[in-house]
Amino acid sequence: MKVFVTGVCGQLGHDVVCELAGRGHGAIGSDILPEAKNPEISDYIQLDITDNDAVQKIIKETGPDAIIHCAAWTAVDAAEAEENREKVYAINAVGSKNLAEAAKQTDAKMLYISTDYVFDGRGERPWEPDDKNYAPLNYYGKTKLDGELAVSTTLEKFYVVRIAWVFGRNGKNFIKTMINVGKTHDMVRVVNDQIGTPTYTYDLARLLVDMIETDKYGYYHATNSESEPGGYISWYDFCREFYKQYGLSTKVVPVSTAEYGLSVAARPYNSRLNKDKLIANGFKPLPTWQDAISRYLKEADI
Repeated sequence: MKVFVTGVCGQLGHDVVCELAGRGHGAIGSDILPEAKNPEISDYIQLDITDNDAVQKIIKETGPDAIIHCAAWTAVDAAEAEENREKVYAINAVGSKNLAEAAKQTDAKMLYISTDYVFDGRGERPWEPDDKNYAPLNYYGKTKLDGELAVSTTLEKFYVVRIAWVFGRNGKNFIKTMINVGKTHDMVRVVNDQIGTPTYTYDLARLLVDMIETDKYGYYHATNSESEPGGYISWYDFCREFYKQYGLSTKVVPVSTAEYGLSVAARPYNSRLNKDKLIANGFKPLPTWQDAISRYLKEADI
């Protein structure tokens, strides 16, 4: 299978290309940078996904069987700035539509990475993959929702995979940031009223390749598993666990989102994502989030 992957200079795109190569699939990596930052990516094409002519041309020329669309504007707070909004929308919504149209023209299946931010984050019920009561709280969530809808209304052969709290080896993430802060501080404050589970890109990449090897299209949720049924966690719980595993004695103080007060964009309180549909469709769930932290810390350069 030949697979075109966007956003390969980021955490997830990098791991997807590595997983594809490990299984013997042909992987074509793309990003907006003039060259790939990672030596693992041998077949690389610079691409601005907001340029529709370029997208149509490259997808037609490369003729992939599938597109895994990892590229996105993910700086949630910066997305709120008026001067950034046109660019954010162009990347997350227009770029996704461009790729979906190219996939339709070449009869390629497409997998779009989305987010729990398409929902309003209210209540405590885990969000189901096929919930349609969208109500994003911030501009990033709105643009990702518009990307979802562009893909799902353009294609029949599509997967939408919503994830949350992403961490991986290739790039910045919450674990790296907080461990570096913890090395120089005796105490850190972390919110304890936003609830969900994290997603390790190494584990997610395996699942995404599993998916495109099938025709089990539709909406899915994919984060690392809870250690027990209903065992969702807060960012505070998350931080305490990776501090413990890393061996940091830094005190972690729980605070509410209001008390923390540093976010520009509104964040959902309920990021619980129900992943039962994975099992129902024969996919192997991601390992527990504690196990993911353990493996990540052994491999990450922190």
